Amino acid sequence: HCINNKKKKKKKRTMKATSLLFLPCSGFVVVHAFSPSGWMLKRKNLYPSTTARFDNEPALFIDETHNSVSEYYGKTLSTSDDLKTNACCTAGAPPQHIQDCLSNIHDTVKSKYYGCGLTIPDEMDGCTVLDLGCGAGRDVYIASQLVGPKGRVIGVDMTPEQLQVATDYQDYHAERFGYSNTEFYKGFLEQLDELPLEDNSVDIIISNCVINLCADKESVLKSCKRLLKPGGELYFSDVYASRRVPQTLKDNEVLWGECLSGALYWNDFEQLSKKVGFADPRLVEDAPITINNDEMKRVIHEAGQGQLEFYSATYRLYNLDQLEYDCEDYGQAVIYKGTIPRHPSTWYLDKHHCIEANRIFPVCGNTYHMLKNTRFEPHFDFVGNFDTHFGPFEGCGAKGLPFTQITTTNDQTKGACC
Repeated sequence: HCINNKKKKKKKRTMKATSLLFLPCSGFVVVHAFSPSGWMLKRKNLYPSTTARFDNEPALFIDETHNSVSEYYGKTLSTSDDLKTNACCTAGAPPQHIQDCLSNIHDTVKSKYYGCGLTIPDEMDGCTVLDLGCGAGRDVYIASQLVGPKGRVIGVDMTPEQLQVATDYQDYHAERFGYSNTEFYKGFLEQLDELPLEDNSVDIIISNCVINLCADKESVLKSCKRLLKPGGELYFSDVYASRRVPQTLKDNEVLWGECLSGALYWNDFEQLSKKVGFADPRLVEDAPITINNDEMKRVIHEAGQGQLEFYSATYRLYNLDQLEYDCEDYGQAVIYKGTIPRHPSTWYLDKHHCIEANRIFPVCGNTYHMLKNTRFEPHFDFVGNFDTHFGPFEGCGAKGLPFTQITTTNDQTKGACC
């Protein structure tokens, strides 16, 4: 099911060192991203330097952030019960096949889980999967069962205490599964180039409520783009804010460690994703985060940010150079065969695309590529090509014609230069 990497591999580098939201099937709606206060959000394709900063943070700040996060997750927290908010807790029961996988995972590993969503996509058999910020390895060991003996799962984390738990139970899980296909590395997500990971070698990158803890998020996303095979995807859950978080809150170590004050404003995240080459970020699911700790609420309120809202959200970002910034209409459609395991009737590509089996489903050019040029291609029939462009794909978040259209009358229409 996974993508064959036919490109010549580069020289190997040397290592130096949720919320679950179940959605009704309703086709697609005219909302591009989760709406913090019910707003209808419009897609943008500009990167104005005056409104958002994507420059690398100073090295000292990054080092201090690494130390603070490692201390918080390695020593301050013993189990997920010690968390002060539900930002790093997945709400609701996972799907049955994930529950079956969890039943095979050691209780100690599960007790050290800090995540905000479900980061396990469909069609993983035989894939190479990279888990960024794997912690004690819960999601690594779930993915290990789903990729099977022909697949490979790599976990990366910077916290020694968490990695120790993950590696302590490697043999336990290998015996339980009947094969060994996991490996773990200590490293920083901003410095993935220092790990023995080859370019264009990974089918799926997953991450569960971790990238918001990184000071240099642009570096992380750039590395993901570099490591993914063409047609591969970054499928991850994280925390996002309804507005830009002020520095006074970013400086609070507990709020940062709880995955809140490091959260990107959702629109900055989408623009940053496009900047590094993920042209069309797709929202899969989202849910609001509640802060029940009185001290945390007080800190946010005293900073003048009482209306600041946080959301856990799962996105999928495809490594497809053919994607456009906007959804364009080429008169195309797909027909889902109903053959993706556990989805015989309908399958969700994302929050806005619920595709019913055996029915012609009109799609924009980007959605066509996401299905045609990825591991999902065998499960669809494809109608049309890119020969004729019909303008924006209405109902998929695309912008409409910005110009005043001509009203046809019996009078002679003026020419373009009149």
